[in-house]
Amino acid sequence: MPIALLALAIAAFGIGTTEFVMMGLLPEVATDLQVSIPDAGGYISLYALGVVIGAPLLTMLGMRFKRKTMLLSMLVLFTVGNLCSATAPTHELLLGARFLAGLPHGVFFGIGAVVAASLVATDKRAQAISMMFIGLTVANIVGVPVGTLLGQALGWRWAFGLVAVIGVIALAAVAALVPDQPKPTDVSVRGELRAFRRPQVWLAFAVVVFGFAATFSFYSYIKPVLTDVTGYTPTAVTLLLALFGVGMTVGTAVGGRLADRAPMKTLYVFLGALAACLALFVVTSHSAALAPITVFLIGATGFAAIPSIQARILDQAREAPALGSASIQSTFNIANSLGAYLGGVVIAAGLGLTAPSWVGALLAVVGLGFALVSGRLDRRTQQSEVLVSHRAAQPTESIEVG
Repeated sequence: MPIALLALAIAAFGIGTTEFVMMGLLPEVATDLQVSIPDAGGYISLYALGVVIGAPLLTMLGMRFKRKTMLLSMLVLFTVGNLCSATAPTHELLLGARFLAGLPHGVFFGIGAVVAASLVATDKRAQAISMMFIGLTVANIVGVPVGTLLGQALGWRWAFGLVAVIGVIALAAVAALVPDQPKPTDVSVRGELRAFRRPQVWLAFAVVVFGFAATFSFYSYIKPVLTDVTGYTPTAVTLLLALFGVGMTVGTAVGGRLADRAPMKTLYVFLGALAACLALFVVTSHSAALAPITVFLIGATGFAAIPSIQARILDQAREAPALGSASIQSTFNIANSLGAYLGGVVIAAGLGLTAPSWVGALLAVVGLGFALVSGRLDRRTQQSEVLVSHRAAQPTESIEVG
């Protein structure tokens, strides 16, 4: 694999760290800035809002620039956003800084996926994309725990200062290692949006919204489940969250290899496996021995389908690969919010802390349903193309008159 993928992975590591480290530092930030925990939750939601808005908007604004230029610009914005987060003196300014830090998230991953795919042969695109996303999953193993411990020991601002340093390192790595990309030609907003007329593009978004809301429904409430139901200490839960990150990393790597061979089958298998693992966790969450195994499997199955869906959107949105890929990142954050919301609804309804896993299992099944519809539409399209080609190949009969 090209060394340029390492530069993209370093940037993904930094982005993943800043996205999730706030969850572990929320009490410290709330206490320091003298706000309630619900108000401090805005630091998470404003980041997500930045991703949702920034992904399509900045991608369209930068569609005439070279892709490497866009990657570097997004890393500059990312670094500035985290520096502002580290130095924000008030609650309101930190909200703004988190929104700013979220703006380049989807754009970087969207354009980064296009660049990663362009660096390798067609039959290794999904594997190359997965190499970039491994940086995001490793952030949950190393970056988030280290950032959380640093923030708890020295103050939460140090965690975001560390992320800003990672941003500078990533900026230097991308500048040095990623080759120049050709400047897009004949691009326009209307042309970019034309790709979104295809049903397959919207089916891909639907798979993400429901299929990956399944994982976030589980992950959003994993801490209270492991402490109150399984019986682990808060310290042990930190290790189990790292185990979840290991599962994410393994799943992304394996999913990338399998997606190059059979992308739709990979999507079917892992969405089905995710639904099964989430349903299983309702039972295994009561066992200190079995719960960690299931946590690992949910992380692996939940993220193994990401390379397939990224490669698929590149195929289905050929006229606008960067916009389509960036929009997927917006969709992931919608899935995050949907999963967390629905999980909270069933807990509030008195169905218990394990109820979000049932919700996740049902959401994964819905996502699998959309994937099956998409695959069936693929087969019908292929059959129609074969029929048209067959008819075109038939010799025309001439009729003689006389």
